Amino acid sequence: MIKTVFDTYGTPILISIFIILFVLESLFQLRKRVQSRWKRIVINVIVSIPAFALLKIVFIPAMVFLAYKSQEWHFGLNYIFTAPEWLKMGVTFLLLDYSNYVWHILLHKLPILWRFHLVHHTDSDLDITTAFRFHFGEMIGSVLYRGVAIILVGASPLSVLIYEIVFEAATQFHHSNTRIPFRVERILNFLIVTPRMHGVHHSIVRAETDSDYSIVFSFWDRLHKTIRLNVPQSKIVIGVPQYSDAGELTIGALLKMPFIKTRKWPVNDNPLHNNANKMQP
Repeated sequence: MIKTVFDTYGTPILISIFIILFVLESLFQLRKRVQSRWKRIVINVIVSIPAFALLKIVFIPAMVFLAYKSQEWHFGLNYIFTAPEWLKMGVTFLLLDYSNYVWHILLHKLPILWRFHLVHHTDSDLDITTAFRFHFGEMIGSVLYRGVAIILVGASPLSVLIYEIVFEAATQFHHSNTRIPFRVERILNFLIVTPRMHGVHHSIVRAETDSDYSIVFSFWDRLHKTIRLNVPQSKIVIGVPQYSDAGELTIGALLKMPFIKTRKWPVNDNPLHNNANKMQP
């Protein structure tokens, strides 16, 4: 099933989305860059190689295996009610996306997890290559967490693979530095996470970083009042303030970052803005 669904269909789709977004963010830039694009590409790609290897060799096979086991055991939410298969897949998709919203919050709130997720946030530009800048340790934690979610939901192998393809496509999209016409993006954002929304999440202002945790659907943040849209993109400084020196964020430094003492976030008294639900251009 992995070969049939993910390799045959998912991989070409994801590669095509990457190429399209890479070109679009080159032509229609949302935020001004502060670093050399190609230097960042090299750093982000090399840092991502161990995580990509784990994704292909461990993560996806493990998720599908657990989904098969859930079917074998008839365990999970989807096995306690009767409904058409399409409805069960829809419920599965929503619950898996919600579980990833919660996982994202845990990555920020639990110090042991933040150590690994910090590697992703220290990028001082935000574009489609940031979507791949994840530490392999975070991937290992994700396997454990998402594996439990799959079993509890009772997700089928097919629904797991479909969600993973959409998850990765959404991650590429909302990390991209593509300037979408403001009115179009504001409409899209009522349903899905968009570049302007996720740009706020990567701000150096702690109150802004601690918001906009959704991955695919944006309404989880609205539901839990963790949404923040009212920051103009021109005012956002991307990164983590205590790691603002891009020169020290080498490939080696990023890979060992979770295993050394984490610097404390500076006190920031920036007040929360009013009208947090109102998107700014």
